[in-house]
Amino acid sequence: MVDVLSGQDLIDAGLAQGKWFRDALAAGNTVLARGGSHADAVAAARAFEPPPAVPLLAQDTIPFHVNIKAENEHEASNVEAVSNSMRMLMRTPVVRAGAIMPDACPAGPSGTIPVGGVVVSEAIHPDMHSADICCSMAISTFPGVSPAALLDAVHAVTHFGPGGRPRGQQIRPPAEVAARIDANPCLRDNMSAAIEHFGTQGDGNHFAFVGTLKSTGETALVTHHGSRAPGARLYSRGMKIAESFRKRLSPATLPQNAWIPADTREGDDYWDALQTIRAWTKANHELIHDLTAERLSAKVGDRFWNEHNFVFRRSDGLFYHGKGATPAFDDWADDATDLTLIPLNMAEPVLIARGRNAAHGLGFSPHGAGRNFSRTQHKRLKGDRPVEDIVAEETKGIDARFFSGVTDISELPSAYKSASTVRRQIEDFGLAEIVDEVLPYGCIMAGDWEANAPWRKKRQGRV
Repeated sequence: MVDVLSGQDLIDAGLAQGKWFRDALAAGNTVLARGGSHADAVAAARAFEPPPAVPLLAQDTIPFHVNIKAENEHEASNVEAVSNSMRMLMRTPVVRAGAIMPDACPAGPSGTIPVGGVVVSEAIHPDMHSADICCSMAISTFPGVSPAALLDAVHAVTHFGPGGRPRGQQIRPPAEVAARIDANPCLRDNMSAAIEHFGTQGDGNHFAFVGTLKSTGETALVTHHGSRAPGARLYSRGMKIAESFRKRLSPATLPQNAWIPADTREGDDYWDALQTIRAWTKANHELIHDLTAERLSAKVGDRFWNEHNFVFRRSDGLFYHGKGATPAFDDWADDATDLTLIPLNMAEPVLIARGRNAAHGLGFSPHGAGRNFSRTQHKRLKGDRPVEDIVAEETKGIDARFFSGVTDISELPSAYKSASTVRRQIEDFGLAEIVDEVLPYGCIMAGDWEANAPWRKKRQGRV
């Protein structure tokens, strides 16, 4: 009689039944078919046994740094919500440190990394960089170009709103970046999106900002956007991979804090995909700036950029997740300069800063002004005041434009934390040195592109 390894044999050997039995039995019976012993077959099957579930860390086992002070009732509620969320997050088994920045605000259910949060981990957590992977800032100076001309030029060449550029206006990413997309298993089906969305900026708080350097008066363009559809698709894939590991390794971990172990093939592929998406995003910034220069027949002077929504791996081998946090440590990337950009709102300067690698900031500084209210809450607080009056009051002295033609009041300056408070706390906590400013002339944002969407018109009974 031919010896066959059964599920009961594995149970009798003390193994807990699960979906993994299928692969385990196949491996064990392969050993028997090759003349191996029953004991050898069980040993081969046992190699497929999942590791024991990793429990959550006890509360307050790993404290986190708090680099934010509440200066009014609304900010106090915000800080409490952010702190409670971080307290839950810090129970994730592979997490090793955390910090919150002066612009921190909640994002998602409690236990989710806040915007303005930094988390250090042994693994990669896709939700800690969110769908807007590599949301980032870039600046180019345009010697001899007037701010008005620069704003008109960038308005003519950029693209805001949903989707990508229409056919006939699409631009292929650089060949090297395209080759990297095709070569990575996490990105291989992303080429169409990488082409369609190249040269676009999306919606939300992304912008094209024109101003002048406080130090020299030189005109500058600052852009803010992430990796668009290619990054969002990678994020979705990463979350599925992380969830499969969470179910096996630590079911008690909150789904949003699921991780991809670094020492796995999936970890290697995902890390490489992140670097490729970073390269695509940098090229996207540069394309918009270069198209603007071409339209003006102008030359670009200085240029640099930095991400503030990404994962960095430092010399200690750990992964530093900055969810809306600007790197402030030396050599965070091969193309890093010693300067970074911190925007506040459309009517305030963009700060040019030099990082201080503060230990209590885990090597990061803020990424902007953050919010004390959700978009819906902010709109509610404005009551029934005419939109034109609100816009006129809050954008006085600047050329504020909305690409869709419809104002989004949730992106006006009052939607954000006090710029002066955030700036003061950057200095109070010693997170960065402000070395220059881009004084505002004008800004372009997507606007409320959904206002005239067919589905909204139908719901409101409009034709």
